[in-house]
Amino acid sequence: MRLQGNRETANQTQEHDPNIGSSSADNMKPNKRTIDQYNADAGLLAEFEESSASGKLFNYSRSVIYAPESVPDEKIIAYLSKIQRGGLVQPFGCMLAIEEPTYRIISYSENCFELLGLSSDSEAFKSRGLKGLIGVDARTLFTSTSVAYLAKAISSKELSLLNPVWVCSSSTQKPFYAILHRIDVGIVIDLEPARSKDPALSLAGAVQSQKLAVKAISRLQSLPGGDIGVLCDTVVEDVQKLTGYDRVMMYKFHDDDHGEVVSEIRRSNLEPYLGLHYPASDIPQAARFLFKQNRVRMICDCTANNVRVIQSEELMQPLCLVNSTLRSPHGCHTQYMNNMGSIASLAMAVIVNNNDSMKLWGLVVCHHTSPRYVPFPLRYACEFLMQAFGLQIYIELQLASQLAEKKTIRTQILLCDMLLRDAPSSIVTQSPSIMDLVKCDGAALYYGRNCWLLGVTPTELQVKDIADWLLNNHGDSTGLSTDSLSEAGYPGASQVG
Repeated sequence: MRLQGNRETANQTQEHDPNIGSSSADNMKPNKRTIDQYNADAGLLAEFEESSASGKLFNYSRSVIYAPESVPDEKIIAYLSKIQRGGLVQPFGCMLAIEEPTYRIISYSENCFELLGLSSDSEAFKSRGLKGLIGVDARTLFTSTSVAYLAKAISSKELSLLNPVWVCSSSTQKPFYAILHRIDVGIVIDLEPARSKDPALSLAGAVQSQKLAVKAISRLQSLPGGDIGVLCDTVVEDVQKLTGYDRVMMYKFHDDDHGEVVSEIRRSNLEPYLGLHYPASDIPQAARFLFKQNRVRMICDCTANNVRVIQSEELMQPLCLVNSTLRSPHGCHTQYMNNMGSIASLAMAVIVNNNDSMKLWGLVVCHHTSPRYVPFPLRYACEFLMQAFGLQIYIELQLASQLAEKKTIRTQILLCDMLLRDAPSSIVTQSPSIMDLVKCDGAALYYGRNCWLLGVTPTELQVKDIADWLLNNHGDSTGLSTDSLSEAGYPGASQVG
């Protein structure tokens, strides 16, 4: 995610209607705009990496404006691979990947030795001719109680329901939150150091986090309906209280995929972002897709050196880290965090129902000016809060849709009555007008070789030319609806502007 671009980048995006409840299109469906954005995202990443290799300055603002229309397939593949299989993890924890059902380690992060208190020079490793952890039975790294907890979790079909699993290193007795998920080649175990050695205290902390989330949800549900802005302000305030970040924002996606900061709470000495609009490339399409799978994303310290992932030569491709809590940020994202003075971040997806699919409506984004770690139980509580918030947003959108439909029907009746009683031109010269029925910046009526213009429109000659083209090419249809005259095949689209 590249929300941390800059104000210049934000202001390059044209201002849009501030109505924050109007989005209805599924911004994840693979339409032409989404495919074009994948091209632009891949091009930006390739340009960033080329500039890093050559030592040249990467100009993000310029790259957004002059984004390529098409990118070679190999760059698209490299772009997706970098995001999903980057081979690096953040250093606040360590990672193991094991084979089922043998527990044989097939991949691990290099900092496992340090965090788990292991030594590759120990007799246990030397006697087996091992230089690393590949091939080691992962159960030997943890206490017997921990192994029992892991076995119970792994036997479950839904691993995520049992996360986190409390485990302790057999070498140091240090406790960890083990967060497990299945991938194509086995099970990934993310290990995040726990603060307390007493699992009962950890459980109490998790319960307290859930209680705070439930309290925040009750507050959301008690708000009067009809105002999405108040909902956003409330959830932003509650997330800040739960997590303690310097800045918490609600970042809402518009129909054209660009984003807007619609709510914000921040430390008083930080620059405000409220009301800024950011281009669609600020949150790459691949990242949006990942947010629908892994709905909470934490970066503890963007200045820290990422840790390399070692894997067995048996594996045909780099390990998939899509759902790893430790997955490292890309260098491009790290640069933008640095540019904005943000060292740590937490991003949480706001998902709503959209007919038969799930739509990424927006993100709650947290920034901190120093390294910050939020324990997994608290992150899980925040995800619970986001689920409830997404449901409240859905209810408000449904209510707004019903009210808009009633208003549309009333306006249609009035306009039809005007057409029957008055001249056709009344729908653009009187109130209500056609612009009260259709959300637009302008409208034109072409009737009896006469033209009436309302709001922002092409010239009268251009409107007449469009009308002639419609009659010649779509005369047998009841009408034409398009977001682009160029895509619809109108030959004079470039002159209309």
